[in-house]
Amino acid sequence: MALEMESMAAGIGVSVSVLRFLLCFVATIPVSFIWRLVPSAPAKHLYAAASGALLSYLSFGFSSNLHFLVPMLLGYASMAFARNHCGIITFVLGFGYLIGCHVFYMSGDAWKEGGIDATGALMVLTLKVISCAINYNDGVLKEEGLRESQKKNRLIKLPSLIEYFGYCLCCGSHFAGPVYEIKDYLDWTEGKGIWSHSEKGPSPSPYGATIRALLQAAFCMALYLYLVPKFPLSRFTEPIYQEWGFWKRLGYQYMSGFTARWKYYFIWSISEASIILSGLGFSGWTESSPPKPRWDRAKNVDIIGVEFAKSSVQLPLVWNIQVSTWLRHYVYERLVKPGKKPGFFQLLATQTVSAVWHGLYPGYIIFFVQSALMIAGSRVIYRWQQAVPPTMDVVKKILMFINFAYTVLVLNYSCVGFIVLSLRETLASYGSVHFIGTFLPVALILLSYVIKPPRPAKSKPRKEE
Repeated sequence: MALEMESMAAGIGVSVSVLRFLLCFVATIPVSFIWRLVPSAPAKHLYAAASGALLSYLSFGFSSNLHFLVPMLLGYASMAFARNHCGIITFVLGFGYLIGCHVFYMSGDAWKEGGIDATGALMVLTLKVISCAINYNDGVLKEEGLRESQKKNRLIKLPSLIEYFGYCLCCGSHFAGPVYEIKDYLDWTEGKGIWSHSEKGPSPSPYGATIRALLQAAFCMALYLYLVPKFPLSRFTEPIYQEWGFWKRLGYQYMSGFTARWKYYFIWSISEASIILSGLGFSGWTESSPPKPRWDRAKNVDIIGVEFAKSSVQLPLVWNIQVSTWLRHYVYERLVKPGKKPGFFQLLATQTVSAVWHGLYPGYIIFFVQSALMIAGSRVIYRWQQAVPPTMDVVKKILMFINFAYTVLVLNYSCVGFIVLSLRETLASYGSVHFIGTFLPVALILLSYVIKPPRPAKSKPRKEE
């Protein structure tokens, strides 16, 4: 068996550990389908937890489940014994343990060199455990002072241990996400809410959407395997790269970021297929006639939205969608004081949490600080665009194109840090294009204090004749 795994891994150009992970990851699809056949809610919770633990064991080994147990038990204990403070306790302890694992395993180096460990799954699990604790904490607060997302997701009753374990490990969904709320998991398991029989008919068929996600995954992997030999990361440290001119270096940075994204598109397409097939990905019906099912809860990326984003502000809405939603609900919005508007501090703090969640490599930290600058710069262009009078439509379209070009340039420049990770390689690649992706957003932010666009005038309601 070991020899067969080695020959198969060599045949597709990956390590044995990565092949084992990929096989277990793809196995989440049939495992999720079998969940539909389990007869009762308690049995479903048990199956979800057991199948997730088994896939973890087969993929990463026995120690992975021990690592997963630590934040899970810490979170549950804080909910059971310190409800009024369980949110912040779980946040600190969960992130603390995750950071410790990042440092101990140096997982970024393993991923960069083609290896893999359980840290990636622990990242997803940490977010699920924290959101569960915060929502249980919200359950003791007065409803009138809560935001809509808090009202929707708050937990009044402590989940049982089997419900909690089923949520955390559900059918291997902790491998790569998407992150979802325990309230949705419980409603899905018990056939409540949008998963109950409604006037719009029985539960929607997931098969068409699942096939679409699988076809998307196949295309993404094929394109990634085609591009990756043509744009290796090692090129950044080769003498030939230094011999190129500015525009060719900038073009190579774009293609490196573009190539790397297709690996993530593949992973998220597989996880989307798994969540859709289980039924958990269902998020309601469209308003069309006849109504069509929506599967937004399973969606983690909008490929067209990322590659053709009109502004950097749109990127969190289309890339790693469910984690971006988690960061907005559990970091960004909770840092805003009542009656105040969010500003650059909330944006930077959120991006810093995201960087720490990924790992303590300098490339991650620099990338997410760059992201905060990129989004702030894009907002400046957007405000100028909105201030243009309707009679100057050509100017408005030029500013729209500038925002698009700015997003493409700064995103792919910033991506290099996320890919190469080390401080030396990140600064060398940024310096090779004169730090244009850093200076440009900073210049726009400073320029916004000089060129302050007037607030767009509110259109007066027309009088009826």
